[in-house]
Amino acid sequence: MKAAVITGFTQPLEIKQVEIPKPKNKEILVKNIACGVCHSDLHITKGDWDEKCSLPRIPGHEGIGEIIELGSQVDNHLQIRDIVGIPWTYSTCLKCEYCLSGQEALCEQLMGTGFSYDGCLAEYTLMDSDFVVKLPDGMDPYTSAPLFCAGVTVYKALKMSGVPPNEWVSIVGVGGLGSVAIKYAVAMGMKVLAVVAPNDQNAVNLSKEMGASEVYDGPSDQHSQWVQDKLRGVQAAIVTVPLIQAYDEAYKSVKRGGRIVAVGLPNGTMSIPIIDCVCRGIQLIGSMVGSREDLKEALAMAKAHKISCKIQKRKLEDINQVFEDMINYRINGRVVIDFTLK
Repeated sequence: MKAAVITGFTQPLEIKQVEIPKPKNKEILVKNIACGVCHSDLHITKGDWDEKCSLPRIPGHEGIGEIIELGSQVDNHLQIRDIVGIPWTYSTCLKCEYCLSGQEALCEQLMGTGFSYDGCLAEYTLMDSDFVVKLPDGMDPYTSAPLFCAGVTVYKALKMSGVPPNEWVSIVGVGGLGSVAIKYAVAMGMKVLAVVAPNDQNAVNLSKEMGASEVYDGPSDQHSQWVQDKLRGVQAAIVTVPLIQAYDEAYKSVKRGGRIVAVGLPNGTMSIPIIDCVCRGIQLIGSMVGSREDLKEALAMAKAHKISCKIQKRKLEDINQVFEDMINYRINGRVVIDFTLK
């Protein structure tokens, strides 16, 4: 099969022919239809995180495809020809306090698709059958692929924000994550302020297209003052970009009793004035990808409210150019690899 392979953290991905894997025990083999390209794929490829995956490795964790083979211990909740999504969580221990309380993303033994095991930037992918989720009938695999990471991640973050209907939430950064976050927030009844890069008209247009009521595209270091002047603060800020300044400004933009929900993964340290944090009752919450139940809820909401990602289809051989476009902020929405493109 054709696959995009990390062979060195300072090297471009290599498009190679590799052996199609065989499913064992509880594994399934999926023939991929689509795979969204997440910013985490770029971090993994560049070796940006303290914990690095072993090489060679095939990245990718927003896959949708058709089951073509079942391992010997897969139970009857899955069948050949089912269309399933392959998320970040490849497997967990299923036994710890976090797994047993619906917080499996916090499991210390979590294995990541495209990090601990080969992922979906390939024509075929092995996956633990306990952690795939079927794509609801009638949903398009290409516009839905990013929901299996970006979608469930922002859905969970919005749940964690505690923002009630008709209150303001800011979505800081409107790329693949932020754009779909706007749609979920609107579906949840929140009023949405989008914070985008200065003078980025494409991001302004995308924010409005996705349903934002207000958009800020001014100087990055003045975003909090604008929010306080215009809205008297927001109830919560969902930070999707990996920029320390975005976190610092988000902190200053929330109301008393507000929450900052951390999703983007910058290297560095956020500065929090403790006295102000205590006196204003501000909460900082880290939010990873959701559980399988969160994913099912996110997909059900997406189907009911016609939530999908704005996508650009590319072929697998374009992956290094896609990464360059991500680094240089040239992507409007989310890139999805289309395995039918040659």
